[in-house]
Amino acid sequence: MNPSFVFRSGALLTATGISFGAFGSHGLRNIKPPLPETKISSFNTAASYLIYNGIALLAISFHPALLSATSKRFRLGAGLIMGGALVFSGSIFGLVLARDRFRWLGPVTPLGGMGMIAG
Repeated sequence: MNPSFVFRSGALLTATGISFGAFGSHGLRNIKPPLPETKISSFNTAASYLIYNGIALLAISFHPALLSATSKRFRLGAGLIMGGALVFSGSIFGLVLARDRFRWLGPVTPLGGMGMIAG
């Protein structure tokens, strides 16, 4: 995992979070039957975490130790942040959009959170 990949991944997570946040704030309110406000709030929280973790990846892509692309610690950290953000936010998006048909995603969400924390 090189710094360029970490930077691009951070930019993609941030852009996706912004896009999903806009959809959560505007598009989800027009779905019939309407979603409860708690579901819309959960969706927006997941979008926010994509943005936060995308910014974290952008920041660490400039870290001197990562620029050498030899530090296992920074490669592992970047991977955990990426994977954790995708699992955390993705499971929440799935729960909200599938209207709880995939209830098994609920217990998966904390695994993503642990990945983000570890990263």
